[in-house]
Amino acid sequence: MFRARHLLGIEPLAPAEITTLLDLAETYVDLNRRTVKHSDALAGMTQINMFFENSTRTQSSFELAGKRLGADVMNMSMQNSSVKKGETLIDTAMTLNAMHPDLLVVRHPQSGAVDLLAQKVNCAVLNAGDGRHEHPTQALLDGLTIRRAKGRLHRLTVAICGDIAHSRVARSNLFLLGKMENRLRLVGPATLMPAGARDWGCEVYEDMREGLKGADVVMMLRLQKERMDGGFIPSEREYYHRWGLDAEKLALAAPDAIVMHPGPMNRGVEIDGTIADDINRSVIQDQVEMGVAVRMAAMDLLARNLRAERGAKASEMMA
Repeated sequence: MFRARHLLGIEPLAPAEITTLLDLAETYVDLNRRTVKHSDALAGMTQINMFFENSTRTQSSFELAGKRLGADVMNMSMQNSSVKKGETLIDTAMTLNAMHPDLLVVRHPQSGAVDLLAQKVNCAVLNAGDGRHEHPTQALLDGLTIRRAKGRLHRLTVAICGDIAHSRVARSNLFLLGKMENRLRLVGPATLMPAGARDWGCEVYEDMREGLKGADVVMMLRLQKERMDGGFIPSEREYYHRWGLDAEKLALAAPDAIVMHPGPMNRGVEIDGTIADDINRSVIQDQVEMGVAVRMAAMDLLARNLRAERGAKASEMMA
């Protein structure tokens, strides 16, 4: 069961839809490990990637996912686009409609911009991150990584640590992990904790050691300096001392706790490099691998719904 026309966020998805997508992603993990990695799920379809913010992991992952599914993939260089010349987002949507794409992957610095585009185009839209709002495929790939590592995606204690206030990754993970009935903890300095965080059904800790006690999953977040306009932290050295993940703090988590990070990492600021590279605890490279499979599954499911919708409209016109 997956009825969505677009993938704009985790918040609108039902738990069953999340499970459907992750189950399909499992099959794409297997496909991606084969010598021949191609499918024809998107054969004949056009995918346009529009990244108004710089991205390496997410854009390359979506591009690879589309190509492995057989789509014609185009990357639009938004840094040099008409938007820079004053074109509005609505005008951009009208231009895109004229190209008849089937799938549109969008990253934008403004919260809600991707939703606005989705209202104006005649194709399926995937949110690759919008402002501080959501980053749904990151949460889905995190969910798949946790499920594969722990054998389940429910009744786990998950500590999300660091720059919560500026993180769309944290927001999407809170929605996803909350829907799947996990115990959630937010850990970080008060300056990087959103107002009202205690009303989200989470436990909030300013003390990293208290927040990590008994945790099954330790999810570190990047310090998003590009979104900061003031003194949110005393210094990187002090931040690492109090909220960076090192062996001493990790020892307080469950003995089989896994360590995650969405990347890119600031080693020695958010996480000790030795822990990041520890194949027994860190699943950071698994997250990268799961990203391609999850994005393949998301585009496959949206494409199925799009074909069904177009087929129904064609039948109506012929009736």
